[in-house]
This record gives sequence, C-alpha cells and structure tokens, in this order.
Amino acid sequence: MTTPDPWKSFRGVMAGTLILEAIVVLLALPVVGAVGGGLRPVALGYLIGLAVILVLLTGVQGRSWAIWLDLAVQLVLIAGFLVYPGVGLIGLLFAGVWALIAYLRAEVLRRQQRGMLPGQQGAPPASGGPPLD
Repeated sequence: MTTPDPWKSFRGVMAGTLILEAIVVLLALPVVGAVGGGLRPVALGYLIGLAVILVLLTGVQGRSWAIWLDLAVQLVLIAGFLVYPGVGLIGLLFAGVWALIAYLRAEVLRRQQRGMLPGQQGAPPASGGPPLD
C-alpha cells in the first residue's frame, strides 16, 4: 500500500485557484469596459496578459517556489487599481486567499515533519473509528 501524497492534492488546489483567478480577471473585462472608462489598449492588454500568466502558472505548481511566485503575482493584480479600482479589489481578495494557502502549506509541512499527517499514522482501529470507553 502506498502512502498518500499530501502535496499532490495541494498542487491541485493551487492550480485550481489560479484558474478561478484567471476567470475572475477575465470577467472584469466587461466591467472595466462599461463603467471603468472603456477598454483602452493598456487596460485590455493588462487584463488579458494577466489572465494568460495566471493560466500558465498552473503548470509550475509542483515547484517549491511556486507559492511565492503566486503571491508575487498578486502584487501585479493589486496594481490593477491603476486600471480600475475593482481590479485592485480583486487583487486584495485573492492576496488574502493566497496568504491562507501559504499558511495551510506551512501547516501541512509542519505536520509532515512531525509525522502527524493521516497517511503517516498507523493502521486505523478495526472498528473504523476511535475506541469506545
């Protein structure tokens, strides 16, 4: 029996978050076009370029430095306040999400080093639950 890899599912969460973020950035296009003063070439390039970068980042989530790159990209998104305030707010929201993901990553790593992950424990009791008193 192989032990489960906690990082495989964690990479999936990170990649999924990036895809969701790219979708939200692309959904900002009509908003910026309608109420943000129109889609100027700079704003259009910024939003589409950022969405493409977010999608491309999904391919490097297996690297140890990927989480830090994901956090750095949030600074670029927060700079979207220059394009339209709503874009900057999206950046602040996702910066919070990525900060939570970074915390959870540190917690999983801490538990893994201490041998506290479920896959590192012994076999469960025969009853499938905790022993009854």
